[in-house]
Amino acid sequence: MIGSARARLLAILAGTLTVTAAATTATAASAAQAAPGESAVVQTPVLSADAVLEIADAAMKEAVKRKQRVTVVIVDRSGAARLVLKGDGAGPQTEESARRKAFTAVSFGRTTGELGKGLTGTGPTIADIPGTLFLGGGVPVASGGAPVAGIGVGGAPGGDIDEAIAQAGLKAVAGRLG
Repeated sequence: MIGSARARLLAILAGTLTVTAAATTATAASAAQAAPGESAVVQTPVLSADAVLEIADAAMKEAVKRKQRVTVVIVDRSGAARLVLKGDGAGPQTEESARRKAFTAVSFGRTTGELGKGLTGTGPTIADIPGTLFLGGGVPVASGGAPVAGIGVGGAPGGDIDEAIAQAGLKAVAGRLG
């Protein structure tokens, strides 16, 4: 039974490969020539758990100093949440706002305040991409010139305050990002 199911699967895959083979043969051949012996595995830099905690702690201390009730979210390069820290008294909307700001910052490698200033016109813009938010408060974390994480803060009465809080978090690890 398993053998016949496997045979059917292979037949299906062979049919699929036949249909797409013409389109991919040249691409596959050039990739094989371009990187002989190259590993099929890539490594992506990520913040350590300690660095994530340090960023969140510094950001939350800045929020308390400014008497702001915020949520801090840190995402990795793929946009997956590494940490969500909701401060005392932070509103229910702050978590989603912070998450989307962090996602936007890591996606584009720039602060959300800076990105938001560039949104003009009446046609489609990057603001139409699902999951993004172009209000101040999102800050990218870069290592070697490339974004590896995003810090998002939501809840202050203005994006400039959220962004200053996120920047305080980044400052806590800035000298150790490589």
